[in-house]
Amino acid sequence: MSDITLSIPDESVLALKLTPEALAAELRLAAAVKLCEVGRLSSGAAATLAGIPHPLFLSKLADYGVPSFRLTKEELQEDLASA
Repeated sequence: MSDITLSIPDESVLALKLTPEALAAELRLAAAVKLCEVGRLSSGAAATLAGIPHPLFLSKLADYGVPSFRLTKEELQEDLASA
């Protein structure tokens, strides 16, 4: 596992009212959600990055307003036709 160090202004830490550990977890989750949203990571890989189980990560996507599944209209029609 790689370690990455971020310098965060004290004002931001104070404003968020989080312990350093909780802030690290929140930042990992936010990064994972965004990387999943833009298609850089699958939801499974993003859940691993966030350090949480995949089903929980899918629910967190909804908390951030990110759809869990993205199908084009054509893909949806194909799925419905084959059901």
